[in-house]
Amino acid sequence: MLLYVTIGSNDLERAQLFYDAALAPLGLKRREQDDVEIGYGAESDSRCRLWVVTPHNRKTATIGNGSMVALEAESRAVVDAFHQAALAHGGTDEGAPGLRPFHAHFYAAFVRDPDGNKLSAVCERPE
Repeated sequence: MLLYVTIGSNDLERAQLFYDAALAPLGLKRREQDDVEIGYGAESDSRCRLWVVTPHNRKTATIGNGSMVALEAESRAVVDAFHQAALAHGGTDEGAPGLRPFHAHFYAAFVRDPDGNKLSAVCERPE
């Protein structure tokens, strides 16, 4: 359904350190980069599906209240690794890894990137 998602940043160098580390456990890697954007994608996909960008209008990037990008994780251990890598690379905790009440197997962790954008990693498989 989604073609791609963009997340605004005011410091792409700092964002690259965060996203390279936080997305690696999810099997996503930096595949494209220039002065205004960084693209991440899976090995199995020919496209970048997550872009970290400086705003096109050259104004300050700001966070959206109520906005969040949820990324699929293959296992609960991957959710844990995402959370740990995010916190170790400038992210802040918005909810430690654990089961959530959305359904019986909804295991998630929530973080904010260094610019304040909210992300989560979610595993919906029983373990």
